[in-house]
Amino acid sequence: MSTNGNSRFVVEPGRELSGTVNVPGDKSISHRSLMLGAIANGRTRVKGFLPGEDCLATLAAMQAMGVSIERSGETEVLIDGVGLHGLQAPADEIDLGNSGTAMRLMMGLLAGQEFDSTMTGDESLSVRPMERVAKPLREMGADVATTDGKPPVNVRGQQQLSGIEYKMPMASAQVKSAVLLAGLYAAGETAVVEPAVTRDHTERMLRGFGVQVDVEGSRASLHGGAALTAIDITVPADISSATFPLAAGCLSQAGSVSIKHAGINPTRTGVLDILQLMGADLSRSDVSETGGEPVATLTSKASVLKGCEIPGELVPLAIDEFPMVFALAAVAEGETVISGAEELRAKESDRISAMVAGLQALGVDVEERPDGAVIRGGSVSGGVVDSLGDHRIAMAFAVLASCAEAPVEILNVANVATSFPGFVECMQAIGLKIRQEPAVEQSA
Repeated sequence: MSTNGNSRFVVEPGRELSGTVNVPGDKSISHRSLMLGAIANGRTRVKGFLPGEDCLATLAAMQAMGVSIERSGETEVLIDGVGLHGLQAPADEIDLGNSGTAMRLMMGLLAGQEFDSTMTGDESLSVRPMERVAKPLREMGADVATTDGKPPVNVRGQQQLSGIEYKMPMASAQVKSAVLLAGLYAAGETAVVEPAVTRDHTERMLRGFGVQVDVEGSRASLHGGAALTAIDITVPADISSATFPLAAGCLSQAGSVSIKHAGINPTRTGVLDILQLMGADLSRSDVSETGGEPVATLTSKASVLKGCEIPGELVPLAIDEFPMVFALAAVAEGETVISGAEELRAKESDRISAMVAGLQALGVDVEERPDGAVIRGGSVSGGVVDSLGDHRIAMAFAVLASCAEAPVEILNVANVATSFPGFVECMQAIGLKIRQEPAVEQSA
């Protein structure tokens, strides 16, 4: 087979891991800052922006719709908002690359525009489900067409949207956010009722831009037509990215690993709760708040990890971090049971089957289940793992390789740049013996 010029990680065993590092800005908040800044009145300044490929795809999409966006530094962005009704028709299809977040949120934003638009993505994004967003938008009066439930997605403009109360069948911050964004353009009140808590960055940021968002229990609502006013935003370090060096600290035999200015929004810290249930030695210091988002320095130390049954209520609060949870379970004492996590099958890859296959390739005793897995911890051998082009799968196995018995080669890692540019350098800085190499071409 051909590897299409992809690259691979090679990681040598070694648990002398310690140090203090910075990780990139939060991806979810970076996406939202671009979209809301674009439809606000005035100039929004974003510091700590994540310059990963996913967020750059959102940036290019907003520029294609007539928004002036200037990058004044690697992680600083200036957005000259065009107001709620100032977006213009793009000349071509909007290519959102690998970003499911961008496409799902953009569906809500585009549903209320005067122009038609088509959104596409890469091979991975093109098989991800979009009807979960399209359905409530259609109930609001939007004209949204998917392709057999997947991208490309076509949105016809000039539709009159009406507010609805949408009881979500599944916990999804992306669906909730899309409905609320469409609600900005809808007549009356738009409300979303969640079956379980999900990340609330959209509600927090809308309030920051001056929109009244009412939250009562599991119900979030707003009224259409509210103007957004530009603000300054400082993006916290992404807790999903911070999970990888923090996990390395748990596996260390050398000291502690600290992450500065990490976002600790309580709707995002499920992974910290899960790691502590497994026996991880984690602590927080320098707790403060920026732009409505709580932040802290997070520190992990060498830990004796133990298997456990992951509580169902923590699953949606850690859904993006589960590849690392799978990996840590492989070296934890005893059995770890993950259930209620079927949403993992609809990510950049089928993360349940991808993690199970990768762990089995490294000699781990793991049983795949429809909504999760049972992992029996023990030793990890060397070997070859295919990340299937999924950035979080690749990074999770890179960390796990630190305590393998022999080198681990991880294939198809180019997409790590979508969420964590500089991952290799960051992990090398705390002592991980990792290098990135061109893929080895293999004939069929």
